[in-house]
Amino acid sequence: MSSARILITGAGGSAAYNFRDALAVSPNEYTVVGTDIKPFHLELLNVDAKYLVPPVSDPGYADAINRVIDAEKIDFVHPQPDVEVGYLAENRDRLNAPTFLPDARAIALCQDKMAFNAHMKANGVSVPEAVKIDSQSDLKGALEELLKINPRVWLRAIRGAGSRGSLPINSYYQGDAWIDYWRGFRGLDYGDFMASEYLPGEEFAWQSLWHEGELITSQARSRIEYIFGNLTPSGQSSSPSVAKTVNRDDVNKIGEAAVRAVSAKPSGVFCVDMKENAQGVPMVTEINVGRFFTTSNFFAHAGLNMPDMYIQLGLGNQLTEKPAVYNPLPDDLYWVRMIDMGYQLVREGEWAAKKI
Repeated sequence: MSSARILITGAGGSAAYNFRDALAVSPNEYTVVGTDIKPFHLELLNVDAKYLVPPVSDPGYADAINRVIDAEKIDFVHPQPDVEVGYLAENRDRLNAPTFLPDARAIALCQDKMAFNAHMKANGVSVPEAVKIDSQSDLKGALEELLKINPRVWLRAIRGAGSRGSLPINSYYQGDAWIDYWRGFRGLDYGDFMASEYLPGEEFAWQSLWHEGELITSQARSRIEYIFGNLTPSGQSSSPSVAKTVNRDDVNKIGEAAVRAVSAKPSGVFCVDMKENAQGVPMVTEINVGRFFTTSNFFAHAGLNMPDMYIQLGLGNQLTEKPAVYNPLPDDLYWVRMIDMGYQLVREGEWAAKKI
């Protein structure tokens, strides 16, 4: 059993909270420190020390992180938010502690969803048809093209997590009004959006861990219900309230192909989002790169602790136990969670509720 001092940046969010929860069920001992830009974000997190730092856009961000590293004798840094993943990948040599991030080029590509879509298509990976929306005429042309595939089109922001700026539309008026709203209130405009083929089928999240080009392990889950999905304009979010393990060869094959297409020698965590088209083919919509899905503790509580393995590999340690590369968990596990209600791991057929 090893002991290490870990720093989580952007630690006030639910994804970091669940990453910390996964470490709590690890056989390894960790002293965990968290940073965030606002004090109230850190109040709920169970860590050994909490620090306020400036936003990643501040010139003093790296120096602030290094002061925390030095003060707390940090052995390893895990950035959870995308903006910090991108910055630290570009500036890892400035840090006084190691990270286990993919190469900066792969991260930059994955964080631009339009460029990513084009790159996947060029490399033979199944992706939805997509059009960059730089103008009103682009929006009209995209609708004319994409409505031939499905009676709805998925309009979304090119950058950002949590289904940012996403809306299913079927008319130019809807799309133009949606972009106008984001222009007026959120600072996004034409040029910040893309339109893509609407995918009506099942949605998958394929979480994978890599080391110097080798796929260490992977596991897929499907999103069945979404947190407050009934309140969002799109009917969904990226964070599930109910998820289920999935073991499908096509999902594994496509997920692995997508990662290998963005990095010649993948290292770290790559979380691939997919959704089935009308023919039931999983289409890659994005890769959450360098950080974990929000529900990383689902697999950890089921016996596949990828956050723990990720840190051990990042520290240069050998894994004491090596799980299966594909489908290490059974495909009948559910993760049920809700804000203010906690979480529960349930096996199919073992529900507390009975029919009357």
